[in-house]
Amino acid sequence: MLHNFEPAATPEEVEAAALQYVRKISGGSKPSKANEVAFARAVDEVSTASRRLLDALVTAAPPRDRELEAAKAKTRAAARFA
Repeated sequence: MLHNFEPAATPEEVEAAALQYVRKISGGSKPSKANEVAFARAVDEVSTASRRLLDALVTAAPPRDRELEAAKAKTRAAARFA
């Protein structure tokens, strides 16, 4: 989740999420040489669309704290994988 955090999501975080999405959709973590250009273009397009979406979303909720959310996720993971 990248929406409603303070500070806002960085371009690197948006691109990492786009890369994860493209990997999921394509079924591979590294494209073949024949597909590198299409893969990179898809990552760029998803990054651009994601940034536009994040910039357009509005909420009345207060921004979430990154450190607090990370601690919650770590606690959930520890309980889940203990």
